Amino acid sequence: MGTRLVGLLGLLTLALGCDRLPDPDEAAPPGGGTGDSRAVSPLANPDGTGPGLAALTSEADQAKARKLIRGLATKGRGPKTGYEREEFGYAWLDTADGVPLARNGCDTRNDLLKLHGRQVRFRSGSDCVVASMTLHDPYTGKDIAWKKAEAAEVQIDHVVPLSYSWQMGAARWPESKRRQLANDVLNLLPVEGRANSSKRDSGPASWLPPDRTIRCAYVTRFAQVAGKYELPVTTADRTTMLEQCGG
Repeated sequence: MGTRLVGLLGLLTLALGCDRLPDPDEAAPPGGGTGDSRAVSPLANPDGTGPGLAALTSEADQAKARKLIRGLATKGRGPKTGYEREEFGYAWLDTADGVPLARNGCDTRNDLLKLHGRQVRFRSGSDCVVASMTLHDPYTGKDIAWKKAEAAEVQIDHVVPLSYSWQMGAARWPESKRRQLANDVLNLLPVEGRANSSKRDSGPASWLPPDRTIRCAYVTRFAQVAGKYELPVTTADRTTMLEQCGG
C-alpha cells in the first residue's frame, strides 16, 4: 500500500471518528506481537487486578522496583520434601478467601483468561467458561489466538512457583494461606504454554522471560508476591532481580 493511499485512509478514518488504520510500515514490537495497549505496570497494579504486564523502562520506575526488591529477605532454598500440588488446594478453586475475584462463581483459570484476554468469547450458555480469545503473552511478546480445544497453548503461570514457595517457607503455612497464594491474581499470569513449561519451579536466577524488555517488570511482580506473603528469596535470585532493573 503506497504512502499516499495510507495517508488518505488515515484522514478518512479521523473524519469518521474511528481509530487510525495500522500502517504496515510501522515496526512491530519485540517478539513479533502487536502488544496490548491495556497492559498495566506492576507498580500501578499492586493487587494484580489490572490486565497484562507492562515493561518498566524509565529510570524512576526501575529505581522504585529496586527499592522493592531490596526489601526482600534472603535465605537458602530448602528441601522439596513433602511438596504436592494438593497442599495448595485443588487447582483453580473459587473459594480461596482473601484474594481478588474469589467466590464469584467462576474458577480462577477462567477469571485469569477473562482478565487478560482480548476478544474473549464464552462457551454457549456461560458467562464464565472462556472458549476463545486473543492473548498478548508478556513472556515472549507474541500474540496467541487461543481456543479451548487447544488449552495447553496458554497456561497459567504462578509467578512465584508453588514448589519454590514451599521450599522457602510455605511448607509451614496453614493450608488457607497456601490456597491464597495459589489463587491470588497477583501471582498468576496467562502465558505461552512452552514458556511456562520451561520455567518449571525456577526463581529469577535460573529463569527469566525470553523477551528481555519485560524482565524488570517480571521480577518486580515476583517481588510484589514475595513481599505480600512474607516469602524470602535466595541471594542469587535477589541479585538477578536487581540486575534486571538496572541495579
